[in-house]
Amino acid sequence: MRCNVALWDRILRFIFGVGLTAYAIAGGPFWAYFGLYGLITAAWGLCPLYAFFRIKTLRGHYRPLPDEE
Repeated sequence: MRCNVALWDRILRFIFGVGLTAYAIAGGPFWAYFGLYGLITAAWGLCPLYAFFRIKTLRGHYRPLPDEE
């Protein structure tokens, strides 16, 4: 699968992922372990939820070539 998460999105996911996971390990609520999802998607650059809903924050690196006639 292709990456669908932009760099700014990956950075935010990493920051919130680290924060939520640290909060969960320090004794926070169980839902804080969802920070692991943010860490994994930040590392891979692929978000399955984005793929399911066809959301893409990463713009394509390749532009379509104009038709040459």
